[in-house]
Amino acid sequence: MSPTASALLLTAPAAAPLAVAGVYALAGWRRRPPAAVFATALTQARQQASGRGNVLVAEMPGPAQTSMTTRRDWAGLLSPCVILTCGILLAADVVDDRPRTAYSGLLRADALTAWLLLVVGAVALIACASTPAYLEGERAAGRANEQTVWRYHVLVQAFLAAMCLAVVTANLGVLWVAIEATTIVTAFLVGHRRTRTSVEAAWKYVVICSAGIALAFLGTVLIYYAARQAGIAEAWALDWPTLTARAGRLDPAVTRLGIGLVVLGFGAKAGLIPLHAWLPDAHSQAPAPVSALMSGVLLSVAFAAILRYKVIADAALGTGFTRVLLAAIALLSLALAAGLLLAQRDYKRMLAYSSMEHMSLIALAAAIGSPLALSAALLHIAGHGLAKSVAFCASGRILQLTGTTRIGRVRGMLTGAPATAGVFGLSVVALMGFPPFSLFASELGIARAGFAAGTGLTWATAAALLLVLVAFAALAARTARMLLGAGPPGEESPSALWPLLLGLAASAALGVALGPLTGPLHAAVRAIGG
Repeated sequence: MSPTASALLLTAPAAAPLAVAGVYALAGWRRRPPAAVFATALTQARQQASGRGNVLVAEMPGPAQTSMTTRRDWAGLLSPCVILTCGILLAADVVDDRPRTAYSGLLRADALTAWLLLVVGAVALIACASTPAYLEGERAAGRANEQTVWRYHVLVQAFLAAMCLAVVTANLGVLWVAIEATTIVTAFLVGHRRTRTSVEAAWKYVVICSAGIALAFLGTVLIYYAARQAGIAEAWALDWPTLTARAGRLDPAVTRLGIGLVVLGFGAKAGLIPLHAWLPDAHSQAPAPVSALMSGVLLSVAFAAILRYKVIADAALGTGFTRVLLAAIALLSLALAAGLLLAQRDYKRMLAYSSMEHMSLIALAAAIGSPLALSAALLHIAGHGLAKSVAFCASGRILQLTGTTRIGRVRGMLTGAPATAGVFGLSVVALMGFPPFSLFASELGIARAGFAAGTGLTWATAAALLLVLVAFAALAARTARMLLGAGPPGEESPSALWPLLLGLAASAALGVALGPLTGPLHAAVRAIGG
């Protein structure tokens, strides 16, 4: 591959969403005349004054606004298609373990980069394809106007750009900046509906994740200090390949402290203990497609940063330090998620705690660290992203049909809205690890790797499996309460269902056979030391 082609493939995943965001922003500004500024502010003030709980009372749209086409909402599909295409081309090109670089090594794609771009592109495709039907429902209910819709599109595209930058960069400082950018952008998306509950969740998200990102920043500074003390040039002191190659020269005490802070900091973005409390509030209050992106790929992108640092730590300190740290965090997070799932009464928060459960399993696989465990972890990242994006998008449709997120108030979905309920039920089945979905294969791989790893990890794996059974029972019982029984009929939209069926089909296909993804998966495992 030529340097120009490499630069194009590495730049496009972040540049395309930024370009689409710019087009949305320009179009939204041009459609909004200056005379409407005061009227818009007055309308927003009325909406905020009348907001109560999770319901925003807004002026009902007029006939012209109700009949507006959502054609421009489909333009957001351009960036997921670009991301997915770049991921496919890079996956085919880097299976020979020769990474591609651009801009003097600032951007770099190895097999792990290609795998994550495939996951980000696939999940973004599901979320963005579900967006038009979701926004149409919000407009019909009077919870969205043209200004909020334009803002939504700009922020979602900026969110995708930040995640892609975090994936393709080789500089750990740029990685930190990109993940911090996701915090800033998604904070506005969490509070998108501007109700008291959503604004409270947005502030909670900002405060907790900012604390975590501050810890990650301090850890990054310590790694930079250790690199400079080891004689690495200033320009390369945060370059991941350089640090990996010269990790044996880093000061062990400084590196140990830096890695510990990084794991805690980026672990906050991944929904792991101890800075996890933002996750259920943010995921339950964000618009459904945004919740799909946050749970499906943002958590995984943050954990991929931990995997990058783990390679450095294992080379500098040995595997014991990160193994103990990640295994402890994984078991504590899993125990908390399982306990909270038992007491959960809100189905969107239930899905959020399920994300904690699955990120804990990925952390446990990273702690085990064998090739089988890392292969299962990367497959789990893909399977969880697909299943959770389908579950959150379906839950958004259930919310629009029923008007509540309370499990006890939702009954007979299979009777009233069989297609939506069926998709939601199948996504929960996938999250519980039933075959043929890919989470069954990945969880089986994690269990096999854990029992083969040694005494300490054998007991940790056994404890994790018991906690997974508890979470399994909680998900099954609460989902059954929502789906079974008699319920009122609801209007279903075919355009809202086909992206979700596509996601379920992809998850099932991954569970049956990897096919052409076998090479990229094994190469990604080698890239992170497996």
